Amino acid sequence: MNDPIVYLNGEFTPLSQARVPVLDRGFIFGDGIYEVIPMYRRKPFRGQQHLARLSRSLDSIGIANPHDQAQWFALIDQVVQANDLDDQMIYIQVTRGVAKRAHAFPKEATPTVFIMTNAMVLPSASAIEGGVACVTLEDRRWLNCQIKATSLLGNVLAAQFAAENEVTEAIQFRDGFLSEASSSNVWVVKDGRIAAPPKDNLILEGIRYGLMEELCAEQGIALEARRITREEVFAADELILSSASKEVLPVVTLDGKQVGSGHPGPVFAKVHAAYQAAKARL
Repeated sequence: MNDPIVYLNGEFTPLSQARVPVLDRGFIFGDGIYEVIPMYRRKPFRGQQHLARLSRSLDSIGIANPHDQAQWFALIDQVVQANDLDDQMIYIQVTRGVAKRAHAFPKEATPTVFIMTNAMVLPSASAIEGGVACVTLEDRRWLNCQIKATSLLGNVLAAQFAAENEVTEAIQFRDGFLSEASSSNVWVVKDGRIAAPPKDNLILEGIRYGLMEELCAEQGIALEARRITREEVFAADELILSSASKEVLPVVTLDGKQVGSGHPGPVFAKVHAAYQAAKARL
């Protein structure tokens, strides 16, 4: 897709021609919400859950949702069908809109609505079969991580730290407890059981969080949400990342230290197989 067709405020246009005013609050303040929906064979994967999270995030910052789910799906489908790939990653962004620069919400502003698509880049076979490396980092972001906001500088800095260390992700800790990676949820496996940080304001509840709960129940894998110490993470038998783009990935080294056996483990193998089966059922 050299110049994909996108949607912007009621119009479909090539991405190269899409424009927003510089006083859009998304540009000035990062005052907006986004969502990313994987499309397999042009069908949304857990689309209802993604749009429900979009609505929750909009409610959290006081932006009225400009569309209901049916309208969102219609717009998404038009963008997907206008582009020539079967597997796509849909990006949705809603900002508070254009207004005079002032920190408080404007009394009147029309939300800016933008939808674009990218080619889906799935994890490589070598990453799935051999696992990936990660580093740790102190989580210094704000305290509303449950909102999928466009103001992502904290996540950007964490991702850059990972890039500078030539690893896949930076796994973050706040006050000695696991939170999440720069753009992934983190799962800790010990003795065949999975633990995950609780769904609170310190993490973004990834849509794969709910999916992991379902897959673990399906596979008979015990899962609990609780606070997890740094020591537990380093003593794990397996570590797993999950996100829309990473799907599920095994972590085999952390800060240069071997995780478990140093190879993807049996719990990851079960979860990965169940994830692929869920995709096939679309």
